[in-house]
Amino acid sequence: MRPSRVLLIAALWGCGESAPPAHAASDSVGPALASALAAPTAATFQERAQISDSIALSRRTAIVTAADRVAPAVVSVNVTRRERVSPQNAFDLFFMPRGSERVVPALGSGFIVSPTGMVITNQHVTAGASEIVVTTRDGTDYPARLLGEDPFTDIAVLKIDGTDLPVVGVGRSTDLLIGEWVVAIGNPFGYLLGNTEPSVTAGVVSAVGRNLIPSGKDQTVYVGMIQTDAAINPGNSGGPLVNAFGEVVGVNSSIFSESGGSVGIGFAIPIERALRVASELERFGSVRRSWVGLGVAGSDRMRDWKQSGGLVITDVAAGGPADRAGIRAGDVLVSALGRPLRTFLDWEAIKLDVSPGDTLLLVTRREGAERRAEAVIADLPTTVAERVSVLGDIELITVTSSIRQERGLRSEQGALIYGIGDGAQRSTGLRAGDVIVQVNRTRIARAEDAQDVFRQAQGGNAIRVYVERAGNVFFSDFYVR
Repeated sequence: MRPSRVLLIAALWGCGESAPPAHAASDSVGPALASALAAPTAATFQERAQISDSIALSRRTAIVTAADRVAPAVVSVNVTRRERVSPQNAFDLFFMPRGSERVVPALGSGFIVSPTGMVITNQHVTAGASEIVVTTRDGTDYPARLLGEDPFTDIAVLKIDGTDLPVVGVGRSTDLLIGEWVVAIGNPFGYLLGNTEPSVTAGVVSAVGRNLIPSGKDQTVYVGMIQTDAAINPGNSGGPLVNAFGEVVGVNSSIFSESGGSVGIGFAIPIERALRVASELERFGSVRRSWVGLGVAGSDRMRDWKQSGGLVITDVAAGGPADRAGIRAGDVLVSALGRPLRTFLDWEAIKLDVSPGDTLLLVTRREGAERRAEAVIADLPTTVAERVSVLGDIELITVTSSIRQERGLRSEQGALIYGIGDGAQRSTGLRAGDVIVQVNRTRIARAEDAQDVFRQAQGGNAIRVYVERAGNVFFSDFYVR
């Protein structure tokens, strides 16, 4: 009888009869379901609207707002490189033509800092590029010109032809709070994702002023970095690190991972340093190196700061900025730019954040008494050193004590690569800043030694060139045409 009764009630209700009494619905479907089936009232609609508004407000967090502000100015940097192919076996050795090359695509991220198309990215993204194409958020491709790149700070500047392009807002890394929210934006997999919309990951500022010692395949020294747990995946390099106000505070640069994937430890270059380097690259095509004229204890004495309370100054260049400021060898360098100095890498970070002509406030200690000194930063003396040209577009200078001091070199002798063209870099694997210490079995003490060895090797067998790079020794094999 109950199924028939339900059908009859439904039929009467559908024919315009009055709604069945509450007890009938309760008898057939239960009180809970009957309440759910009841027609919504005006109060219910009002409650739903209030909940919807509340959810909408909660969804638009500071992270969403920050991403909205910056994402239009984030770009993909698509790079093509020509790499020399080395023989891998006896068959290759006999049949592979000398100088064989292959085209290798690579990608990274960047962000626009001027309406006319200046783009900041990482130098390791653009290194050795034969062609660079910048893709904006809307999918537009722009051929890009490399205005300059600096391997020491891992910053490169590109120029695309455009007008009224979206630009990022710039903040400060100096007032970052440990634990505050930050957003990493980039295009980690480029066209593999099927569109050019940048990816957004969020995390917090884990630490500031981090120094990274080279390890594994990455032989770059990173100093004074921002550490974050925001996921930074392959292709994110060069993209912006953004605070909750939607302001860029850093340039995503490296991943602390053996696999290359994110493991919750990422790093970014402080935006102040990136902009300073970008300005120099735009104006001069290269970066002037700051010279203070003093050397500090190196990696062999990194733990001594706990006893000394700073860095022991090992030598002072006669007539240099530090000498004129009254600093002496044996003094302890306590702080610079208001930042405490614990290791020689802290001092390297200071030199990256000042330019020739700046006045640097130094705090030193001598015989237990602290003193303040102002040193006017000068340009690195290597800019006036005698240069020797080899292989067409490689410029070498002999390593001297002052050059060794300012570059933080381990080698006491050798030929420093002061400049190298893109073609020579691609064909030799050498970089600006490398120190040639040996060619085959010949030790290199001066730039002229390298010049003689390369001249003798022309048209002969492949040579092996040993170089110091970031404190480690590498070798590269190539022919001298």
